[in-house]
Amino acid sequence: MLIELTDAFGLTDPLTFLTLFVGASLLMLWRLEAMLKHGLESTALGTLLMPFCSGLGNLLFVFIATQRGGAAQDVLTNCLVNNATNLTLLLGLPALCWTLVVVAAGRAGTKSAGKKSGATAGGTAPQITRLSLILTLTAGLFFAGATWLLGRDGVLSRTDGLVLIGLFGFWLCFQVYDVMKHNLARRTSFGFRFYVDVALVLACAWSVYESLDWLVAWITQQKGGFVSAANLGWLSGWLMVLPNALLAFYWGWKRRAEVVYSSQVGDGHICIPFCIGLLALLQPVKVGAGFQDGLLLLIGAAGLHALLLLTAGGLPRWAGAIFVAAYGWFLWDGLLA
Repeated sequence: MLIELTDAFGLTDPLTFLTLFVGASLLMLWRLEAMLKHGLESTALGTLLMPFCSGLGNLLFVFIATQRGGAAQDVLTNCLVNNATNLTLLLGLPALCWTLVVVAAGRAGTKSAGKKSGATAGGTAPQITRLSLILTLTAGLFFAGATWLLGRDGVLSRTDGLVLIGLFGFWLCFQVYDVMKHNLARRTSFGFRFYVDVALVLACAWSVYESLDWLVAWITQQKGGFVSAANLGWLSGWLMVLPNALLAFYWGWKRRAEVVYSSQVGDGHICIPFCIGLLALLQPVKVGAGFQDGLLLLIGAAGLHALLLLTAGGLPRWAGAIFVAAYGWFLWDGLLA
C-alpha cells in the first residue's frame, strides 16, 4: 500500500523511501516512550517488543533473499553487521558522548547519576535492571557461541537451524514469563491507550520495513560502485540498524542507559540466532572464516559488556572508545582486508 501510494505521486526515488523510513522510525520511538509511561517496563521494552519491531526487517530480508534467489551469504552478512554495529558502535558512541551509567558506583556517583537518569534513582531497581541486562548479554553470548560451534564444520544445516530457533524460542518463553510475573506481582494492567500505542508501533514498523523492502530491491538493481548488489549484505545491515541508532542516541541523550543497552542487545537476538536459524532451515548455508571471526567479535563484546556492567555499573567513556575501535577493525576485516 505504501509503495502504491508513492507511485501515485511519482515519488519513487531512494531519498523518498529513506525519508519515510526515518520518519516512521521517529514516530515509533515516540510511541514506545509513551508505552513506558503506560506500564511497560523499560527492560521488557528492549527484550520483547523493540527487538521484533526493529528486527522485522532482518526477518523479512531472510525471506526476500531466498525467494529472489539471492545469495545466502548476504543474509549472514546482514545479521552479522546488525549485531556487530549494535554491540560495538551503537553502544560505544553514546558512551563516548554521555557515559552509560546503569548502576552508579558509590554514594557520590549515585547522587550525581540520579539527577540524570531515573534508572539509577533509589532502591534496588538499578541492581535488578543490571542483572536483567547481564542475563540478556549472557544469552547473546551463548547464542553467538552456539552459532560459532555449529558452523565450525563450514556449513549450517537444517538441523542446525532447528537448534538455533529452539534456543531463541526458549529464551522468548523465559522473557514472556518474566514480564508476566513482574506485572502480576505489581498487579499492573495495560489500559486502552497502551494497546492503541501498540497498534501505532506495529503500523510504524510495517511502514519502516516496507520502505526498507523497496530500498533493498533498489540496491539489488545497482550493478556498479559500492552501493550495489555486490555489497547488499553490508548495505542492508546498515539500513536496518538505523532505528537502533536513533534509539541509542535518543535514550543516551535522555540518560536512560538501561534502555540503550536493552534495545541494542535484545535486537541482536532476532538476528542471531533466529534469522540465521530460519535461513538454515530454508536452505543449508556455507559458513566462511570471516563470519566465524565476526561471531568471535560478538562473543568478546557481549562478555566485556557483561563484565563492565558487573564491575563498573555501565559503560565508561574509555570502554566506549574501545568498542568504537573494535567496530573499525570489523569494517577493515570485512571490507578492506
